[in-house]
Amino acid sequence: MEQEALRALILSTLAGFSTMIGALIIFFSDRKNEKLVSASLGFAGGVMISVSFMELLPSSKSYFSTFANEQLSTIYMVISLILGILFASLLDKFIPHEEEKDTHELKHENLYRVGIVSMMAIAIHNFPEGIATFMAGYDSGSLGMAIAIAIAFHNIPEGITVALPVYFATGSKGKAMYYTFLSSISEPIGALMAFLVLRPFINDVTLGIIFGIISGIMLYIAIEELLPSSRDYGYPRLALWAAFAGICLMPLTLMF
Repeated sequence: MEQEALRALILSTLAGFSTMIGALIIFFSDRKNEKLVSASLGFAGGVMISVSFMELLPSSKSYFSTFANEQLSTIYMVISLILGILFASLLDKFIPHEEEKDTHELKHENLYRVGIVSMMAIAIHNFPEGIATFMAGYDSGSLGMAIAIAIAFHNIPEGITVALPVYFATGSKGKAMYYTFLSSISEPIGALMAFLVLRPFINDVTLGIIFGIISGIMLYIAIEELLPSSRDYGYPRLALWAAFAGICLMPLTLMF
């Protein structure tokens, strides 16, 4: 049993820390390149929208459908989604916006807030992923490996969504890597909690609610924070196409 648990924990940790790979983009980025800022924020918004609609909401409904019919499982999914939106809105009040001024520095300062909120959303998202990877790896090494690889592929773009806004806001590669690390470590923490505490409480109801709430949080951040910020730098068409790129990329990562 200890060997299976260790194997599952290692798989969850590797999947989680793949987020750090995406953060490496800051070492090849020019902080003064506003086109890159605009494109990266649009891309991040597209990633979050795609993850919500392609992965989280279908997963939420799938869990609810194990004990409810089609209509009820949809209703439960939407209720969970709304709870996530309300939670993100409440969180928004505790991380106030910078004063709106049309200056280069204040726009960059506002990115720091975007990066922190994105970090929180992805950390919350990674927590149940860690649980899922651990449970799969605990039961089957091959299944756990397959799930860990799939999660690793789509964690890489998520690392970009945290690292770039923080880097452009602060100019600090260390801070960008630190906040990306905080978002990634929640995955092995989720795995550890699954083993030590949560196993008796993990069921289809709780997972359906969790995935619906996370979807609401991500959609709120994408629509309220990332997409508007991506257009503040004077390249709205670039931001739009970058958002489409993020939306199209994430389903491809689920193929692996």
